[in-house]
Amino acid sequence: MKSEKILKARRRAWVNWMLLTLFFIGIPSFAHADISDILLKFNPYIAAQSAYSNNILLTKTNKLNDFITTVNPGLGFSDLEPGKYGIDLDAVAGYTYYAKNHDFSYFSPAGNLNAWYAMTSNLTFRVNDYLSRSDAAREQLFAAGASTDQFLLSTQRGVHAIYLRNVVEPSVEYRFGAENFLSVLYRNNIYRNQNPLFENSQENTINPKFNYWFDIRNGVTLEYLVTFGHFQTSPNFVENGPRVRYTYRFDPRLSLFGEYLFLRVDFENPGGNFAGGNFVDYDVHNPNLGIEYKFSPTLTGLVQGGYYWDIPAQGSTSRGPSGILSLEQRLERTTYTVLLQGGYTQDYFTAQNLGFSKYYAAFGTINHQLTQRMSVFATGSVERSTLTDGQKDWIWIARGGASYSLLRWLSISLEGSFTEDYSNISEKGYKEYRVIAGITLGRPTSPTSRQTIMGQPTFLRTIVR
Repeated sequence: MKSEKILKARRRAWVNWMLLTLFFIGIPSFAHADISDILLKFNPYIAAQSAYSNNILLTKTNKLNDFITTVNPGLGFSDLEPGKYGIDLDAVAGYTYYAKNHDFSYFSPAGNLNAWYAMTSNLTFRVNDYLSRSDAAREQLFAAGASTDQFLLSTQRGVHAIYLRNVVEPSVEYRFGAENFLSVLYRNNIYRNQNPLFENSQENTINPKFNYWFDIRNGVTLEYLVTFGHFQTSPNFVENGPRVRYTYRFDPRLSLFGEYLFLRVDFENPGGNFAGGNFVDYDVHNPNLGIEYKFSPTLTGLVQGGYYWDIPAQGSTSRGPSGILSLEQRLERTTYTVLLQGGYTQDYFTAQNLGFSKYYAAFGTINHQLTQRMSVFATGSVERSTLTDGQKDWIWIARGGASYSLLRWLSISLEGSFTEDYSNISEKGYKEYRVIAGITLGRPTSPTSRQTIMGQPTFLRTIVR
């Protein structure tokens, strides 16, 4: 029965992909180009990588090590006509092979679709679709705009589990001024796990947003979010959350804002336990102030600080400071990114469904183009989470690597990483070392229109949510 549901979920995900691809490639492209022009915009490639991990199941003891080889034949499509449409499509039919633990091997397809279509000069339809079949013990954050160094808090420890995730976000936006708009975004997030230790789930979110500037200095943002969470065994819930923000702009470089966020989560059948605590209804209040400053055309900074109160229907109130500090500089050959974020987060629609938790994190990344053919990177992060059941974790990650283009259509890469989870529950801690070598024939799709077509991130989607 469960395998039938998983097969249905896979078929539904691939049908969604086929329909979206036909719509965004077929309608706009055939209207503005002939067949030969369209074929030139397809980009086939194949990427392969071999990784060694000393702890593939992220356990404290009895560690399993293995060599993991992944082969990813892919097909990209990219097209952009300013003011009319933009498409970035990347579809991968992958296979992952374990040299020692052969029964862990599996097919690992993946894909991304980011597209927009201007129905009129003021009315735009957008869609963002993310598809992944993986067994990674820590899943990368799939939110729009997330970096490859941000992960979900949920972790599959001690067992091998293959899961499928498909997230589709269609939205429509109507603009009635340079910065004034009304938009509505819908998210369908399907998670299916083949291991019976983890439950399946589905998210349906509706997110309207209104942005209006009274004059050049004074602007207001009104946003609302309603989420319907459906789970295989746990109680379903409904989440409601409005946000109000007022912004005062001193000049084109400096803006101050104040905002208030409210969140209410109502479970269908309160009571009972789950991985992170109890199924208890709760409210969250989170006022904050912020400042955004553009130091230069290449350097932007944001500081936002506030305080939150988590008030459950039963039990004690949780509270603490919340905030964001981010700096990003994009130079001709080097990009620096620093992000500090914290307060609280919610972990639903994952392997563990940890629920509400205190969460603080710091991320830093440097990418540098040494030569026209060679680039290097270094990243580091530290995360601190406190779950409602008392579990506390420090998670450290350090990564570094380099890539080199031997030819225009041939590149190689090498990277290494170290991850450690120091937990107050001893058996949940782990360390992992990983080394990855890769080669790519052809070039994956270049995101020519990504900044234009990505759906706006919802305000309540924190680092994990």
